[in-house]
Parts: sequence; C-alpha cells; structure tokens
Amino acid sequence: MKLEKLDSMTKGWFIGNFNPSLYKTNEVEIAVKSYKAGDYENKHYHKIATEYTVIIDGEVEMNGVRYKKNDIIVMEPGEATDFTAITDSTNVVVKIPGANNDKYIV
Repeated sequence: MKLEKLDSMTKGWFIGNFNPSLYKTNEVEIAVKSYKAGDYENKHYHKIATEYTVIIDGEVEMNGVRYKKNDIIVMEPGEATDFTAITDSTNVVVKIPGANNDKYIV
C-alpha cells in the first residue's frame, strides 16, 4: 500500500500526463479540485477532450447556469465554458482523452 497527498499534485490532477502523477498516461486525466467561493476560471474549450465535471459539494456556475451537489456536467469538444465557484466547492473532473495542450482560452 502506498500513500500520496492530493495537495502535492498539480492543481488536483492526480492521473494523467502530469508531474507528479500517480499514473502517467495520455488516455485520461482525473482531478479533485477544491475552490473557495468567488474563485473564477476564464472561458475555455478543448478541441480533443470531453470533460466531465461532477459537483461533489457546493454550488458553481458555468455559462450562467448554476449547478449543485450531485450534478454532472459534460462538455464536448468545442464547447466553451467559464467557471465560478458560488460557494466553497469540491469537484471531480475527468478528461478523456488526456490530450496535452488541449485547453484554449476564449
């Protein structure tokens, strides 16, 4: 058995082509992301990857729509979104495939 710490990973990404990573691969990226109320990410999209975001706790807003605990948002390639944490929140994010350099700021 091995123990690692999420806070030692790159922005919560613990599976994917990151350093460090628990499993280095370009097939998938997985993260647990924690946000404070008011945290914001600029609008972006992916050309290759589909991104799945599961709201574990809290409330967030993406493209003017509010999501809460247990919601799953699926962003297909080419769909752009911004992100605002309305409350402190925790999300699990999965990107398939884990394409390097596939984040495009709008």
